Amino acid sequence: MLDFSQYHFVGVAGVGMSAVAQAVGFGGCAVTGSDRHCDQGVPVPVLDKLAKAGIRLFPQDGSGIADGAEAVVVSTAIESDNPDLIAAAERGLPVLHRSEVLAQLVANQTCVAVAGTSGKSTVTGMVGWILEQAGLDPCVVNGAPVTNWRNADCIGNARKGRGELWVIEADESDRSLLNYAPAYAVITNMSADHFGLEETVSLFKQFRSKVECQCIGALDAPTYLTGLAPEVTASSSCFSYEGVTFELPLPGLHNVEDALHAAKLCQCVGVSLQQSADALAVFGGIHRRLEVVGTAAGVSVFDDYGHNPAKIAAAWKAVVPFARRGIVIWRPHGYGPLRAMLDDLTEMFSQLCSPDDLLLLLPVYDAGGTANRSIDSGALAERLAGRGVPVLCVSSHDEAIAIASRESESGDAIIVMGARDPELPALARRIVTRRRRK
Repeated sequence: MLDFSQYHFVGVAGVGMSAVAQAVGFGGCAVTGSDRHCDQGVPVPVLDKLAKAGIRLFPQDGSGIADGAEAVVVSTAIESDNPDLIAAAERGLPVLHRSEVLAQLVANQTCVAVAGTSGKSTVTGMVGWILEQAGLDPCVVNGAPVTNWRNADCIGNARKGRGELWVIEADESDRSLLNYAPAYAVITNMSADHFGLEETVSLFKQFRSKVECQCIGALDAPTYLTGLAPEVTASSSCFSYEGVTFELPLPGLHNVEDALHAAKLCQCVGVSLQQSADALAVFGGIHRRLEVVGTAAGVSVFDDYGHNPAKIAAAWKAVVPFARRGIVIWRPHGYGPLRAMLDDLTEMFSQLCSPDDLLLLLPVYDAGGTANRSIDSGALAERLAGRGVPVLCVSSHDEAIAIASRESESGDAIIVMGARDPELPALARRIVTRRRRK
């Protein structure tokens, strides 16, 4: 049960914020939102879809606060000098983290939560899709759009259900997963990302202690991820578990693990493994998770959200071994993350990138604010070049498109990877268009 009748979301175009904003609207509350893309006049499809969902949009100048907002919702990315927060302080309005609002929505409901360093969005989408296909009509709040639910009018990262059963992605990056007390949960895996490994494990242990009924996954070193005898191709994967065969229209061993996590979690809720297998056979995947955006002149182009070593490696291993050559375009999503992951990124790219492949590094995505900009993409490129990795720094999307289009040949795979930058999906699609014109 929510405490207010009208909420204003700051940075509403963000994939996590937009999902919670839609969920608040599902509950009958009035929702407004602001985003810097409104200020810049940048056309972002997410904003159009939010408007179609009944969310009124404003620039980040405080005007949305004056439109009747009773509470303001932020993510960890919103800085204290944001004009909307200044306007909220002047009016004495409460400021809530998005996870606090989501926790209120799922309180006293049967909540199924998905946590882990990697795979959260995919497993959340899989669980929501399985439960929908099983007739349980769940509400879903995800960190990425499910392609089965995504269309011209719908983002696909939130689903309106009856309200008794909720499936949510629980994010560890800002410790907000500790705001939830789910009935059932899975912890997909654990690795150093936003925190060191020891701190990450401690955080997930705290989360597990809040789960009311059953928590499965990485903390218990699950034996159910062994002995699956998976088979993977460039476009699909399959495995057997407890006598049930799962066939997925998705490549990669990481999707095999995600599918089994989802099936086991749904089994806790009462859905049979066969029901899960039937649902996953027609699961279209997650937007920007190894999403095939097109094939042109024999070159396949993928769009992926990979932004840390584990996620980049999973996407690379799922695609490049089946291609003549891999051309990977990656954009670091922030200066702080690049600095923290510099050693791991150097090691990961050095191991994965063969002399025949090509890595193109875009400039760090700069969201403004007070970030320390002393480490940039050039620092990573210099390290990699010293290890013999074929790497180039590119100054813009246009340069990346030109080089990838020029260098690629039939049988190659191009993967565009990175978080935060809303134009990366368009970059991938522009490469397909450019290749078709050759």
